[in-house]
Amino acid sequence: MDSSSVTFNKNDGKIVIRFSPDDIEAWADFIPPQGGGLPVTNDYILKLLDTLNIVHGIHWDTIKDTALKCNLDRIPISNVLIAMGHPSVKETIEYFAINPHLAEEKKPVADKNRNDQIDYRTFSPFTIVKKDQVLATKQPHIPGQEGKNIHGTVIPFGVKQIEGYTAGEHTRVTEKYISAGTNGQLIIDHKVLHVQENLEIKGSVGYATGNIIFPGDIAITGAVSDGFKLYSGGSVTIKQTLDVTEMVTKGDLLVAGGIVGRGRAYLKVGGYLRTKFIDNCKAAVRKTITVDSEIVNSKIFTMETVEMGEKGKILGGEVYAIHGIKAGNIGKDAGKATHIHCGIDFTRQKDKEKCNKILLVLSEKLAKLREIMANPDPEKQAKLEEVLHRLETEQKKTAARIGDLMGQINADENAAVEVDGEIAPGTLIEICEFALFVSEPMKHVRIKLDKVAGRIISEPL
Repeated sequence: MDSSSVTFNKNDGKIVIRFSPDDIEAWADFIPPQGGGLPVTNDYILKLLDTLNIVHGIHWDTIKDTALKCNLDRIPISNVLIAMGHPSVKETIEYFAINPHLAEEKKPVADKNRNDQIDYRTFSPFTIVKKDQVLATKQPHIPGQEGKNIHGTVIPFGVKQIEGYTAGEHTRVTEKYISAGTNGQLIIDHKVLHVQENLEIKGSVGYATGNIIFPGDIAITGAVSDGFKLYSGGSVTIKQTLDVTEMVTKGDLLVAGGIVGRGRAYLKVGGYLRTKFIDNCKAAVRKTITVDSEIVNSKIFTMETVEMGEKGKILGGEVYAIHGIKAGNIGKDAGKATHIHCGIDFTRQKDKEKCNKILLVLSEKLAKLREIMANPDPEKQAKLEEVLHRLETEQKKTAARIGDLMGQINADENAAVEVDGEIAPGTLIEICEFALFVSEPMKHVRIKLDKVAGRIISEPL
């Protein structure tokens, strides 16, 4: 609507009004009278508002106060809001909005141990969710409201249709939420929320992926670079080389390209391990270890067996396998000696070693305490006797625990070491608590325990 005014002559005071494009607001400029002109009066104001059909949302007090000031001070006053209607409010249909924490932009974390430098290995592009975690929350229906402009015309409301998120694979929908039906990776595909139980990395693990921490199975088509850690609540398959720094998997580990440890790596596998080779690595595996070619200068533990390929070699390091080993060759003429331990439950052996250390500390404490009690202080005597009794009780319990472990360390007296090729001189083989030092090459042999004779013997394969 055009700016308009109502006046009696050019010297009279007047008001010039203009409207917003939607006629929701009216703004006014107050112009004082000139010379002998008439002031802005109430009759003038009423006639002006009537002429311009301003009937709703009028700010009467503002108009009167501004007109009075303009008349008395003889100064123009501009841009005064004199009327305001109210816009319509669109009806909003209910929809699911994503959990804002899942939509936050991911950023690398500063490492306080390295003077707050950014450690890009801690950055992961994957969104991992836990079972029952809320993925999206239902936003309620909002009723629409009609509006009205300053002319009193009703403004109808429209409908706001927001495209919300919907539930996909491995999710659950309730009245209020979409939640994860399982642990896994959150995938958003055209606003459909899926939880993927397996993590598939089409490429290598490096700075593009960061360290990998995932509750399910992991499949990696590339290699795993040095310096990156990997933790899996399931099994892991790696199509190329595993340059391991630290890795823990509750399930099986299959590495097509071999494992490189660089002498400082740690690998823990809750299931089976199969790989091409193991080089300079420490690995603890609950089930059978299968290696096609070589185990080199590594410390390997398994609760079952180590099975090498037909020409597979164990060169240097230590191998603990409760139920035995099958290999092509063991040891080498030069370099680090190879130690083989079979039939022994190394977990019980470690417990026994810990108990022995505890027993040594207790013995030292008891000796010192008895020395103090040789010259008793009557005031401290009762307290010292109490400590003495506690230490002696702990000593007896620890000694009894060692006795129990001694009977559990020999886990498999039938364990054997079978070698199709040669066992090199310098190799030490232990079965249960008996040892055989190989001083001359041994070929095509089975090494086992003769329980009757109480010694290790060899026989041809």
